[in-house]
Amino acid sequence: MAPKITDLKSAIQSFIEPGMQVAIEGFTHLIPFAAAQEIIRQGMTGLTLIRLTPDVIYDQMIGMGCANKLIFSWGGNPGVGSLHRLRDAVENGWPNSLELDERSHAAMCVAYTAGASGLPFGALRGFVGSDLPGHNPSIRFLDCPFTKDKLAVTSAIQPDVAIIHAQQADRQGNVMLWGIVGVQKDIALAAKRVVVTVEEVVDEFAVKSNVTVLPSWTVDAICEVPGGASPSYAHDYYQRDNAAYTEWNEISRSREKFLEWMEYHVLETKSFGEFRERIVS
Repeated sequence: MAPKITDLKSAIQSFIEPGMQVAIEGFTHLIPFAAAQEIIRQGMTGLTLIRLTPDVIYDQMIGMGCANKLIFSWGGNPGVGSLHRLRDAVENGWPNSLELDERSHAAMCVAYTAGASGLPFGALRGFVGSDLPGHNPSIRFLDCPFTKDKLAVTSAIQPDVAIIHAQQADRQGNVMLWGIVGVQKDIALAAKRVVVTVEEVVDEFAVKSNVTVLPSWTVDAICEVPGGASPSYAHDYYQRDNAAYTEWNEISRSREKFLEWMEYHVLETKSFGEFRERIVS
């Protein structure tokens, strides 16, 4: 059965509920800003947010009180510095306290792959000399039954909903994604439900190749949202807005300035299209 092609507001209303585990993935480019902001706009709370590299969009979600837990491996404003709203939540409990499940990049990838494979955990050679296992019960060790080597293991990640952004989908629901491909396929296969925003829905792909990363049967909803990854970039569609990341460092430093910016740009807008119009103006 082909996934439903629908609008983003309806997709978020249909698939996201308070208290769910939600993974919003994309590495360097194709970061689903539009979908994440729609979650904010709809006032979702109590979420466990999952992402290898939480950056500006998770800073916005955490600062707006969407999350009470974060499963991650690195957090920051790439190329700029700290995530001030994330720091405020961890250090001061504002707007609410945030539980952290910190792993390594490799452990997160292994956890996604285990989830996609229907396994309870994934194994890796890692965490030697690290103090993370002493603070995170999701990381443990076992002896390999074949080599007797000591291996690290980490619990599988199988979120309720995975959200990714891609360049194209066809009307049958197949998803084309090219450029840097991170863990999007793994997390889509691991999740119970999958929402994909795309730059455009096409009648037929111009190129038949292995960039059809997600076949239709892996996806539940497709939403056409041009510019939906901005201010990150979409390869062959638009470039990264480096200035936006630099500006966020100042916007997010104070609670008051952050809330004022979010109110005007996100909460008062009805869609990501309106958000982008306000950014440009």
